Amino acid sequence: MENSSRHVPLWIPLLLAGIGGVLVSIQSRINGELSVRLDDGFAASAISFGSGFLILCVAMAVSPYGRRGVGLAVAAVRSGELRWWMLLGGLAGALFVLAQGLSAPVLGVALFTVAIVAGQAGGGLVFDRLGLGPGGPRPVTVNRAVGSVLALVAVFIAVAPRLGEPAALGAVIMPLIAGCGMAWQQAVNGRVRVSSTSALAATFGNFLFGTIALVVAFLIHSLVTSWPSALPTEWWLYVGGAIGCVFIAASAVLVRFTGVLLLGLAMLAGQLVGAVALDLVAPLGASVSLVAEIATISGAVVAFIAVLVASASRRRPAGR
Repeated sequence: MENSSRHVPLWIPLLLAGIGGVLVSIQSRINGELSVRLDDGFAASAISFGSGFLILCVAMAVSPYGRRGVGLAVAAVRSGELRWWMLLGGLAGALFVLAQGLSAPVLGVALFTVAIVAGQAGGGLVFDRLGLGPGGPRPVTVNRAVGSVLALVAVFIAVAPRLGEPAALGAVIMPLIAGCGMAWQQAVNGRVRVSSTSALAATFGNFLFGTIALVVAFLIHSLVTSWPSALPTEWWLYVGGAIGCVFIAASAVLVRFTGVLLLGLAMLAGQLVGAVALDLVAPLGASVSLVAEIATISGAVVAFIAVLVASASRRRPAGR
């Protein structure tokens, strides 16, 4: 397993990560629409994550390999190979899905994704330097640092025309934090995947803890406000959880080859492509001005450049 990452060309995992990113932009659009239909971002998030958890329960029931992986992960925690908090990556996934339901309808999918880019770029840089992911510490090179700064610049460009909108400024904070959480999630998921030898086991643990967190948040929110009156009937509004299963499982596998920063930026490059396209052909929430739309697209372009700059810096340690 240690040797496998030496012989895989970098462009292959980066391409797969980009495809996964396009799927996540679609998930953001679906979960945002479900939130609007229900008028309840907490309910939409719990439904999305909960449906993914049910899919994984079925997968675990028919997969001895997955169940064995859960046992290996638990044994790794007991032996000290894994820290117990490394099993809680699903909490960051829950925050991301909640941000999709609460922030994406306010910001639009493209601006929401640009904010995620900045959070994940900064988080990926830090977690790579700390060696939190399964690939060990990765140095803060000039290109990695410049790529992360460009990601922050991209958010400023995208949000600049809306600086006078308190709702938009407040809404952008949540995906920034969620993006940083995603970088942490991908790092610890990679560690769990290596210890359990199973992407299914790592994904199942994510959805277990994430679903618990979101259901509790939904119940508290509903007690304070009210329950959703009715569920929409369109089937496609309920596939966000399935997309999440693919995204988290792919992250757990690919992070070993790319590191946290490059994995996050490649996925977010795919998200940007999908998000800008979705905002143009099927916008979510209130319409925005032409100036704001141009700024969002410009921010997306800068964020994409950040991906290229950061990925150009990857070097293999000597002797590998």
